[in-house]
Amino acid sequence: MAAEEHAPSAGEYITHHLQHFQKNFSFENVKQSTIVDFSLFNFDSVIYSVILGVVGCFLLWRAARKATPGVPGRFQAAVEILSEMVENQAKGVIHNVGSRKLVSPLALTVFVWIFLMNAMDMLPVDLLPAAWGQVYPSFGGEAHHAYMRVVPTADLSTTLGLSVSVLLMCFFYNIKIKGLGGWGHELISAPFGAHPALWPFNFLMQMIEFVAKTVSHGMRLFGNMFAGELVFMLIALMGGAVSFSAAGIGLAAGHVIAGTVWTLFHILVITLQAFIFMMLTLIYIGQAHDAH
Repeated sequence: MAAEEHAPSAGEYITHHLQHFQKNFSFENVKQSTIVDFSLFNFDSVIYSVILGVVGCFLLWRAARKATPGVPGRFQAAVEILSEMVENQAKGVIHNVGSRKLVSPLALTVFVWIFLMNAMDMLPVDLLPAAWGQVYPSFGGEAHHAYMRVVPTADLSTTLGLSVSVLLMCFFYNIKIKGLGGWGHELISAPFGAHPALWPFNFLMQMIEFVAKTVSHGMRLFGNMFAGELVFMLIALMGGAVSFSAAGIGLAAGHVIAGTVWTLFHILVITLQAFIFMMLTLIYIGQAHDAH
């Protein structure tokens, strides 16, 4: 009876799993109370994104190091196909050969990194949080109060951080290709023309465009991954309601079927979202090379 009295409701279960493991800059445990709070950071997103970034770079480094001119192995062939795909996409939007020497590897790294972060959604919902709940008391907390989200791209701060990084790359190439004066002139002369009376409107439109592209770039990835994470939680709730009644058996069957179908579909989602983010990165950097 005690276990039943303390069992969380469906709402409490989802709310618990949507709470990040958060720290402030003094490395104290905190909980976010406002929509925007720059006094803390999501420690779980930072840890998993760094680990997966290192793993992705290691895999690409290992493929390059083990590359042979003869018949490639399956891993080398997969990386070569992926690299060729990214290079072909880069050629279509960035015609400056010098820029592609940096942008193509960058786009490849972005694709692999985001794919790995998205793929964390394929793990069982309670696997890593439950394991962390056993470790967390050693840090002064309690197991049932442990919070952890394992999909960095389901965290808006992660995806907006990535999109802002792309924005900074766009600024860099605008200045590199057009010069500071040339880009400054473009900011006040496009899209309506170079008449002095139109300079404020041109500048405002340019700023709106940069902000809109950056926000939509990050929000698109976040929205899809957050929705996928939430669906997996709902499916997990079906499994938690299993009993020996007819309804419980039906929920057990539905849990297996829904989990299998959504997992197979989500493989496409995590790959497609990584590809879309990579392509938008190439397109936005390509636009920085174009003069209005």
